[in-house]
Amino acid sequence: MRLALSILAALSLAGCSDGGPSGPVSVAIVGNADGLFQGGLRLPVSAQHLRAASNEGLVGLDPAGEVIPALAERWIITDEGKSYIFRLRDVQWPDGSSVTAQDVRTLLLDTQRRLDNTSLGLDLAKIEDVRAMTGRVIEIRLTAAMPEFLRLLAQAELGFVKDGTGTGPMIVSRDDGSEAALLSALPPEARGFAAREDWEELARQVMVQAMPGPEAITAFDEGEVDLVLNARLADLPLADTGPLTRGTVRIDAAWGQFGLVFRRESGLFAEAEQREALSMAIDRSALLQPFNIGGWIPALEVVPRELWGDVEPERLAWADWSIERRRSVAASRITQWQNDSGQNASVTVSMPVGPGSDQLFAQIARDFASIGVAASIAVDGQPADLLLHDRVARYASPRWFLNQFNCNVRSGPCSPEADDLVAQSLLVNNLQEKASLLAEAELELTDAHVFIPFGAPIRWSLVRSNVSGYAENQWGIHPLFPLSQPTI
Repeated sequence: MRLALSILAALSLAGCSDGGPSGPVSVAIVGNADGLFQGGLRLPVSAQHLRAASNEGLVGLDPAGEVIPALAERWIITDEGKSYIFRLRDVQWPDGSSVTAQDVRTLLLDTQRRLDNTSLGLDLAKIEDVRAMTGRVIEIRLTAAMPEFLRLLAQAELGFVKDGTGTGPMIVSRDDGSEAALLSALPPEARGFAAREDWEELARQVMVQAMPGPEAITAFDEGEVDLVLNARLADLPLADTGPLTRGTVRIDAAWGQFGLVFRRESGLFAEAEQREALSMAIDRSALLQPFNIGGWIPALEVVPRELWGDVEPERLAWADWSIERRRSVAASRITQWQNDSGQNASVTVSMPVGPGSDQLFAQIARDFASIGVAASIAVDGQPADLLLHDRVARYASPRWFLNQFNCNVRSGPCSPEADDLVAQSLLVNNLQEKASLLAEAELELTDAHVFIPFGAPIRWSLVRSNVSGYAENQWGIHPLFPLSQPTI
């Protein structure tokens, strides 16, 4: 019902013969069933995992989310952080031709071009030039230093594909019409490393499928899958979080954004003052209490305070007010708008389907009602006034957080002034000057009130005890290749 039967049959045979000491690892990634094999460069999380496993880039991520070598076996950083010089492994494309620096240059520039007008394209805007220096040495020059550049290069969308295939580290097989993928790790010698005689006996296959959260959780409970990834708040109440299962529910302390983004700039939402009133109404300290998530910290800002050093934007004027005072001021603004417009204040909210969303919306609706605003869930096909914005950061820099609201990549209220300041920061190498520009940008974006921040996003997994190669991390990405690796 959930897992393709033909793939399961193959896995059963593999577990009895050459599939590894404990058989294949079965993974469910929460998402649309058809998202796993999605192509292009705007990938759902399930497709990101599959792409990263089969089409590596210059660097990759380990289970803890740390940057590790991939196609590049080593690198140096010069010119005050503006030059990255990579030496490629001696590895071949599936057709037997060598991977060259010129191949990588061509593919990287093409990917950057196709990512234009996306938030990831904005993240890559610091790339000024890419040069193939010798057959296996490539240089990437930046307009200014970017300490998180290697993490950016590790994103799945920057994996290299030539003639429809990549260099691994895993190969993907799929039965016709199946929604599941069977991944097998390439032997070390095929990846440019020394051969290992016991590789086939020790390496495990990995079977992956994308499925909605409730189905993935049921599949785990029934023993059909060993690992569930990319679960979110919408489905958290479905997980068994009792004392006997605390080791299986693993929550990532993720960086990112979680809140409501405005999609309209008319009526009640035409002025920043009214949008701010809705933000003031939210009691963030109580918002996630029904979920009993330890360590979750509410936030009022677009960029987490921890990412600022000596230069830090001014906080909102009402940051230290009591919730009663905030709501009193917000209610007076809403009343004034209703009197001036002759309309009742109401909002529609779009959220993922799930019991967690129902609980979260109930809290939001109560908070909005406290200032005289009626809230309802947007029905299918209905444009919503507010959309749940739930994204894990790709790298830890204020620029990523600001880029999510760039006028070129979103609809709804935005701040051209903030975008201009972020663009100016791309050319600045002085860290304090750059931080000052980004802090000004956050102030502009905050004043525009395009976003109602709640705090960090929630990502969690279900992990069976026989799974190795998994670790919680702050990026919410759990690479598939380590799940296949020998443990001895």
